[in-house]
Amino acid sequence: MATRNEVERALADRLRPEAFRDYGPNGLQVEGRAEVRRLVSGVTASLAFIEAAIEAGADALLVHHGLFWRGQDGRLTGWLRERVARLLAHDVSLFAYHLPLDAEPEFGNNAQFGSRLQLSADARFGEQELGFIGAAGPWHSAAALVEAAGRALGRAPVCVPGDGRPLGRIAWCTGGAQGYFEAAIAAGADAFVTGEISEPQAHLARETGVAFLACGHHASERYGAPALAEHIAARFGIEHRFIDIDNPA
Repeated sequence: MATRNEVERALADRLRPEAFRDYGPNGLQVEGRAEVRRLVSGVTASLAFIEAAIEAGADALLVHHGLFWRGQDGRLTGWLRERVARLLAHDVSLFAYHLPLDAEPEFGNNAQFGSRLQLSADARFGEQELGFIGAAGPWHSAAALVEAAGRALGRAPVCVPGDGRPLGRIAWCTGGAQGYFEAAIAAGADAFVTGEISEPQAHLARETGVAFLACGHHASERYGAPALAEHIAARFGIEHRFIDIDNPA
């Protein structure tokens, strides 16, 4: 067993949330019972995830996408009330870490995603150095990288192949990091892998020759929270379970 405060300190020591300018609060977002015997991880604190975690006997939840975001109305009505009400009714804590979980070098989203593509970062790039970049490893073409990403994630990426150049360096940043594409190009990438694509990136890929892969926001961020939660659970000798709520995004 661990206490809620012990889990919170361990997460903060690992993720250093104070080092990031983020879009919402990182850390304990909803306070539940003081003791943690079962930690349940997931990508997003959706109602479906919260209900599944409660059914699984969770004392605390660890997610990447929490409940509160900058610019949000803030009133506990509608969908937000329903999510918070379930947590409070069952005395379950919610821990949420956004950018700190992307950046963590061992258990974070980018590190875990890269390992599934057999990529290893030797440098960082972009705002707050959230982007990872390294040698292309076994993937010498955009087509090979697309195939590998599809196998790893169980879904076909959207790909704008650039000019078909051999891949020497690959950059990646999970989730909605399509805005990092120009920084990846400036950092010397021959391909950039992320979760989403917006209209400008197709033109940039064609004009610069750098391949762009969009693998799905949720699909690319399924790995950080369970990896970190498993580490925390092992440290304190508590149970861990990952619950993945399907999301086409």
